[in-house]
Amino acid sequence: MKKTGNGKSLDLVAIILLLLLISCAEKKQKRYSDPLTPAEAMQHFKIAEGFHLELFAAEPQVMSPVDMAMDEQGILYVIEMGDYPYMPEPGSAKGLIKALQDKNKDGRVDTAIVFATKLPSATSLLPWKGGLLVAAAPDIFFMKDTTGDFVADIKEVLFTGFFDDNSEAHITSFRFCVDNWVYANNNGQTGVITAPGHPSLPAVTISGGDFRFRLDTVLFEKESGTGQFGMTMDDWGNRFYTQNTWHIQQPSIKGRYLFRHKFLPDQKADVNISDHDLEMFQLTPPPYWRLERSNRRQRNFDSLKLDRREWAEDHFTGASGGTFYGGDAYPESYYGSIFTGEVAGNLVHRDIIAPRSDKPVFSARRGPLEKDREFIASDDPWFRPVNLWLGPDGNLYLIDMYLQHIETPLSIPPDLLADMDFSAGDKYGRIYRIVSDKAPARKMPEFNLRKNSSAELVQNLAHPNQWWRLQSQKLLLERQDQSVVPLLKNMFATHTDPRARLHALYMLDGLKQLNADLVSQALKDQSWGIRKQACLLAERYPSLFDPLNSLLSDTSIQVAFQAALSIGEFPPSRSMPALIRVLEKYGSEPLFRSAVLSSLPGSSMPFLNLLFTKSQWLRTQQEDSVAFMTDFAYIIGVRRQADEVRALITLLSDTDLMNEGLQKSALAGLAMGIKSLKNKNKADPGLFSAVQNLKLGKTEKLKSAVDQFMAAIRDTL
Repeated sequence: MKKTGNGKSLDLVAIILLLLLISCAEKKQKRYSDPLTPAEAMQHFKIAEGFHLELFAAEPQVMSPVDMAMDEQGILYVIEMGDYPYMPEPGSAKGLIKALQDKNKDGRVDTAIVFATKLPSATSLLPWKGGLLVAAAPDIFFMKDTTGDFVADIKEVLFTGFFDDNSEAHITSFRFCVDNWVYANNNGQTGVITAPGHPSLPAVTISGGDFRFRLDTVLFEKESGTGQFGMTMDDWGNRFYTQNTWHIQQPSIKGRYLFRHKFLPDQKADVNISDHDLEMFQLTPPPYWRLERSNRRQRNFDSLKLDRREWAEDHFTGASGGTFYGGDAYPESYYGSIFTGEVAGNLVHRDIIAPRSDKPVFSARRGPLEKDREFIASDDPWFRPVNLWLGPDGNLYLIDMYLQHIETPLSIPPDLLADMDFSAGDKYGRIYRIVSDKAPARKMPEFNLRKNSSAELVQNLAHPNQWWRLQSQKLLLERQDQSVVPLLKNMFATHTDPRARLHALYMLDGLKQLNADLVSQALKDQSWGIRKQACLLAERYPSLFDPLNSLLSDTSIQVAFQAALSIGEFPPSRSMPALIRVLEKYGSEPLFRSAVLSSLPGSSMPFLNLLFTKSQWLRTQQEDSVAFMTDFAYIIGVRRQADEVRALITLLSDTDLMNEGLQKSALAGLAMGIKSLKNKNKADPGLFSAVQNLKLGKTEKLKSAVDQFMAAIRDTL
């Protein structure tokens, strides 16, 4: 530094400025905290009374883990998403699958062998036939080690065509269900799916839904719902999934019914079943970028005078990995709970789920000891509970991706991205075992179900732990051993546990040994869960229509709803009178109206004519009957079949049947349907003259309704 007469003062000023610059730099760097070691992180958890955490695996054995599974031989696998949140360049993907081992038997993983490498956006895995099904968009792979070195030497594409852009919205969350199907979340993304090994099978478009498939019969199809990361099933095959803000949703109608035809006004099935919506109790403050982004958004909403609130904390925004607890190591009151990670809130939330008595869906509520706290929460902002897994020991395993930042960069303003390092944490990862204080100490059992006889596997279908039941059923499905059919029939007929009876029923189905007599027995089972599944199976047997029809009056609204859906699969001559009963008994519930309209018989003009002839329900002009008429006319309009449209207009002109309210609602629905983009066929040019000749009376309201209809459809002709 150049010296002057006041050189000492200049030196002092320079030092002060330098210290200020260093201080500012440190403050900028310290917007985000440093990582903790596994031992340190363990000290930052608060967990529900009666439980504790045990460290099961950590870096370097696992890094950026997102899912785990154990196969029928007791081999544990974990999938790592090393590229998150970016899409890798072709051939440079960091996604891995590792086989984990606890060689010294101390209850903690000490060895990891790389099973597969270079997997782009790999998110989920499921054991199958001695190998693994792997979700890595745009593909679903089958991978297998045939040499015994825990390294995959078979890699086969089973399905392809899935959305592969945003890594937070890929095909994921494989779950094998009691009905012998494998379900997966697709987040409603677009995709045209093919099976390369079966080129003769037609492609399936899955936009707007999820996905399911069977490998024993090579079936695949679009499923209802738009789950993101996290999906689970209860003991009866009811499906629940997470999607960021909505931490627990349920599809209201299975895809096999919702997509029977493409003309419903709304084919979205997602139902938020939480009674506490977005509320959560986190211990961490919001990160700088989230708080700043939320404040900016709120200022924008306020400037536009929008009645909208942007939350930066204490509200779900990163729900992930919802998992049904079906184990046998926790107190009985925890059985059937669904545990969901919240990666932005650094916590694990628990819901108690139960079927509602007034609607054919479930409810989810907080536990009595978690009214103002979460089941697990940490004040370490690096804690990222992305998923959970139920193990054969009856414990839940908590998968912690352990990252400094977990968010797609696409949703963060560029100036906030400047000091964010999305690679911070890609060398970390933890898996914790959630253990009940009251349960005897357990370690992961050693087993090899492949060495078990088929008869022993049948016995496992009655195991108190859902993991053993599903794993044994999957293995029996693979074997196709017909010798166990008598054992399965006996279990179905005599076992006191309804869960075992349901597994036996579907195992008989998987062995192609189901018949009308067995399903007839199931329709009369004491368990509503079995009766509900039996309704679905009864669709195959014309002789079971009458007992199925009788379940429209079942004490369980869940069963009655499934019966209403299944009845629509029968010929119109039998199903239409029953569907009229559905509307008369349950017409006030929108889901039952959708059940009727989703069927081909229930959305036909002969059904509408019969409804007017045999019932007074539609003429009541109540809110529910008007809504049904609007939706029915919409379907007629969107199909644009000239004979159907003319038949509806002719019916509208019959003032002895039609009151003003139904006429107006039908015209409105018909216009919306004709304008819909679901069907690009031109409307019948004769519509104008037909509507103009409607004998709708002379009230101004009806004239206005006709004029509005004319204006709405003019550009479709």
